[in-house]
Amino acid sequence: MQRKDTQPRLIRAMIDIFTLPDLRRKLLFTLGLLVVFRFVTHVPLPGVDPQVLRDLFEQNQILGMLDLFSGGAMRRFSVAALGVYPYITASIIMQLLVPVIPSLQSIAQEGEAGQRKINRITHLLTIPLAALSGYGQLSLLHSQNAIGYLEPLTIVVIVISLTAGTVFLVWLGELITERGIGNGISIIIFAGIVASLPEMVGRGFLAKENPLGLITFIILSLATLVFIVMFIEAHRRIPVQYARSTIRGNRMYRQSGSTYIPLRVNTAGMIPLIFAIAMMTFPGTIASYFASPAGGTPNFADTIMQIFNPQATLPLALIYRSLYFVLVIGFVFFYTMVIFEQMNLPETLQRQGGFIPGVRPGKATADYLNRVIRHLTFGGALFLAMVAIMPFIARDITGVTVLTIQSTALLIAVGVALDTMKQLEAQLTMRRYEGFLK
Repeated sequence: MQRKDTQPRLIRAMIDIFTLPDLRRKLLFTLGLLVVFRFVTHVPLPGVDPQVLRDLFEQNQILGMLDLFSGGAMRRFSVAALGVYPYITASIIMQLLVPVIPSLQSIAQEGEAGQRKINRITHLLTIPLAALSGYGQLSLLHSQNAIGYLEPLTIVVIVISLTAGTVFLVWLGELITERGIGNGISIIIFAGIVASLPEMVGRGFLAKENPLGLITFIILSLATLVFIVMFIEAHRRIPVQYARSTIRGNRMYRQSGSTYIPLRVNTAGMIPLIFAIAMMTFPGTIASYFASPAGGTPNFADTIMQIFNPQATLPLALIYRSLYFVLVIGFVFFYTMVIFEQMNLPETLQRQGGFIPGVRPGKATADYLNRVIRHLTFGGALFLAMVAIMPFIARDITGVTVLTIQSTALLIAVGVALDTMKQLEAQLTMRRYEGFLK
């Protein structure tokens, strides 16, 4: 029987969550581990000039974005400066290797036991990736004079500390997934982004930017947020009918039913953006090691650094944004097709006795689904590409340079928030409570 009250659905749902002992325990457990995560981000490593490091992150947009994802841990050069991104990189590598390497493909087909083996390999791959990332970050800070000369033993200790910090955060994320609410790794990234936003907004107002520009920037950021929510939830429903025969006693009964396959416009999520950012950062990072020193005659490496500098002025800025736009579209198509091939929908439908009305099973179904996913992916690719360059457009329109709401950060934050809300709604629905999503 449905309760009749005048409380808003969201407030009533939150009250219901805290009245259920198991959900309340899960929620408090998740919040407690997030407090531990925030504490770890404030444990600094030695040998860094804080003022030089702060100036470096304010001048470099890419480093500022990575710092936003880490919740300010990179700006403080704490033991959690790498965040969980080495683990994410390892997960992406494994997703790409499983369809290619037959031995990994056979392991993935072993069900839950195979998935545990894949996760174990991913964890092992995270350790060398974290060590390499830590050493690379240390070298970058040293090249920017944020870190002076360090003894080899000190470098080893710092790299081990950074690697241990990443492993610890991955462990916290898995504890949240197992005993808390939501996907733990995503929740940690979400917490880092949200924790960094107030400080970033405060810097924008303290910098005494143009008030009209700040208001316009906020409006554009909210419009981008609405745009992201619309495309994250957008999908096309492919109708599917099932026809099964069951034998009861000496008679055969035919059963039929219908459902649909939701094909999302944004199947790839934010991973193509991460790939594109990495590709756009790599040439400039390599060129920085060969560039002329300050005050010297610019060489070819200096030109490469200017082309791949997100803060470059026109017309070099157009080259950077065009390359970024094209790379995002290319990676969206690549990653979506990889995911779609792994799903193997035509074979699954045929094995379960399902078919798409008006389409023959087998190759005709595969061709039809491939055609639909290509059309949807084109729209999703344009969406992600526009999201990728939206911060540059907002900066050009408003003239605000201190505030930089990264579209990738918004995409991650919105996606994690929606997913967590849906999981909470599912928990409430199972206990015959009314959820807060329609």
